[in-house]
Amino acid sequence: MALLPRLRRLLGRTASTSRVGARRPGSSRHGDVPQEDALRAALGDNPNDERAFAALAEIVRRHAVTGSDDDPLTAESEDALLAVQAEKQRVADLAVWALGEELSGNPRAWYPLVEVARLSVRDDLEGTVRRLTTAAERDPSGKALVAGLRLLREAGLPVEALNLGTGHWHPREHDPEVGRELVLAAVEAGRPLDAKQHLASLELAPHPSRTAALREELARVVERAEHEAPQA
Repeated sequence: MALLPRLRRLLGRTASTSRVGARRPGSSRHGDVPQEDALRAALGDNPNDERAFAALAEIVRRHAVTGSDDDPLTAESEDALLAVQAEKQRVADLAVWALGEELSGNPRAWYPLVEVARLSVRDDLEGTVRRLTTAAERDPSGKALVAGLRLLREAGLPVEALNLGTGHWHPREHDPEVGRELVLAAVEAGRPLDAKQHLASLELAPHPSRTAALREELARVVERAEHEAPQA
């Protein structure tokens, strides 16, 4: 079964926001309880703690596939083995999706939204962009926007990255890495003029001396893209 419909069915059972970050009864094996509780407490204080989220996601993934009736060791063929492994991956992704949705109930949370967007980018582009937009709007530093732009670029969606960044980048306030991601997205989209404009916007960043090396690096990228662009 496709991942997205299963996720939608699971997420139809919404949890109270008062339970955000709380361990669900029976969700952990005995040995993981102290670690899971500590991680959930850390994420309750800071829902954008990337290391805590990654560690908790690993626990959630492991629990999701433990006790599965499909044992890869009993698979009768290579195709059957691959099918079992793929199903376990989907189950694990489903569990992390549910975790991300649960934690994103915190109005300060942006990182869980990015991680859910990562899981949905192949099946639900509209939902992915919506989550990345919300993440960017929740984070005044620009780190969420950097993560969202990079995710879209890595998925081969530079135009969508440009659309997201153009509407949300504030060069005077945001991490200069947003500018890097936008310049690279413009180059990858075959829009060297847009890349040049975004490069110029980096000059608005505070403390220009700190971005001098970045601007020089990107200037070379833009110059190369202009030379390689098809002539009209």
